[in-house]
Parts: sequence; structure tokens; C-alpha cells
Amino acid sequence: MHLNFGWTTLQILWTVKFAASLVLLVVLLGRDRYKQFKFFTIGIVLVTFRLLASRLLYGKMAQISMYEIFIPLADLLAVVNLLVLVELARRAFVGLKQRAWIVGTLALLAVGAGVLATWGPWPAWKTLSPGSTVALLTLLQLASQKGDLLVNVLTVELGLRVLLFGRRFKAGWRSHTQGILIGLSTVAAAQMIRDGVWESIVRKAAVHSQEEYNRLVGLQEKLFNATDVVYIVVLVWWIACLWMDEPRKVVAAPAGLAIHEIPPVEEVPATETETSSEVPDTHPEVPETENDH
Repeated sequence: MHLNFGWTTLQILWTVKFAASLVLLVVLLGRDRYKQFKFFTIGIVLVTFRLLASRLLYGKMAQISMYEIFIPLADLLAVVNLLVLVELARRAFVGLKQRAWIVGTLALLAVGAGVLATWGPWPAWKTLSPGSTVALLTLLQLASQKGDLLVNVLTVELGLRVLLFGRRFKAGWRSHTQGILIGLSTVAAAQMIRDGVWESIVRKAAVHSQEEYNRLVGLQEKLFNATDVVYIVVLVWWIACLWMDEPRKVVAAPAGLAIHEIPPVEEVPATETETSSEVPDTHPEVPETENDH
């Protein structure tokens, strides 16, 4: 008997991503992690909703109507992802002075702006005038693409900083903040590598036939599938990380003892306390002798 599921690679990846996203939401809600990471939870909800909507609406609506739904959703998700970075940075660097906050933020934004300006082509501004629905959607799509690129660059930068300096503050190893940032940085790096490789291929490719075009489309699909696999691995990482509790902080004990090694204090009866509080006379009375006179 031959088993034939009839599922494509895209269907399998979509199913695994959707199931893992639901499990992650269950962990966030069941373990009360959403109280600490509100914007991260909102971002996972939006990604899950987009996955479900794409499966339910694809091929059942006009293409322009699909764009009117998913392009504004992509813009909203980019804004939420920026708020996620702010949320994680505030939790990771508690106690950092205001001057250091300003300098660090400006440094992150400077690198992000530089990459944003030089990476990828920019369309002519004449084509972006909001005179029609198509032009408006084109403008919103450009904003979502550049917003995603900016978020990816900032995520990688913030992830590296937390890995290097997080232990000095409140984002040490096995902390939920660092675990989330490791996953976000991994996904961001994978997406940037995918986009860079694809842009390089498009620049060098010379399509002269339908066969070459189909080969390019297949290569693009493989690149996106590889990114989906990375995202699924990160989802599993987040589920395991957020399911476990953070390690408890050990309070320093006197004489170099750990907390569990400090012996309990026993209560002393009142009579014994009073007796022990009396200081013995170290100079007892010496009887007088005739030599003293």
C-alpha cells in the first residue's frame, strides 16, 4: 500500500507554523508571560491571524482586495515589531542611565538608517503620489518592506548588545528577554540573508526563456521555504524558553554561604537569654590580707 498525502511543501510548512504559533500563544497565556511581554504577544497574534487569513482567502478574492487587506496588516505588524524591540530593550537594560539610553538608541538608529538607505532599490517618487488606490497601496507596500528591513537591522543590533552586555543588567542567560531576542535575531538575520541572496541572483540573472524563469521562481520558493524552516525552529525555541521559569537570583549570604546553607535561627527561652546576657566577672574579689594594709 502506498501512502500519498497529496500535501505540498508549502502546505506542510504552513500547517507546522500555524500549529506552533497556536502552541506559543497557549504558553504565553497559560504561563502568564503575556503580562511581561504584551507587544510580543500581540505580534504573535497578528502573525497567526495573517497565516490563517492567507489560507482562507487566497484564491477566493480579487487580487486588489487581497492587497487592501494584507498590505495594511504588514504595516501594522512592522509598527508592532518596533514596539516589541522597545519593550525588550527596556526589560533588558533596567537601570541604564538616561544618557547611555540616548547614545545607544541613536547609534542603533544611525546604523539602521544607513542600511535602509543603501539596501535595495527605491522607486521614483512620481509613481508614489497617492492619486489612486493602486498608488496608495504601492506606497504602503514600500513602507512595509522598508519597515521590515529596519526592524530586522535593529533586531540584530539589539540582540548582539544583549548577548554582550545583558548579564550586567536583567537579561542574563536563560532569561526570557534574552531567549526572545535570540529567536528574533535569528529570524531577522535569516530574512536579511534571504533578501540579499535573492537580490544578488536577480541582478546577475538573464532570463531568455520560460524555463529559466521557472527555475528562478523555484529558487525563490526554496529560499522562502528555508526561512520558514528557521522560523519554525525559533517558534519551538520560544515555546521551550517561555515554558520554563527563569533561574532564581541567589542572594549573597554571610561568610560565603549560599541561601540553603544558612542554619535556621532557633528561639532561646527567656530564662536562658537572661542568664546568657549576664557578663561574668573577670576580676573576682580577692580577700584582704595583712600585706594590703
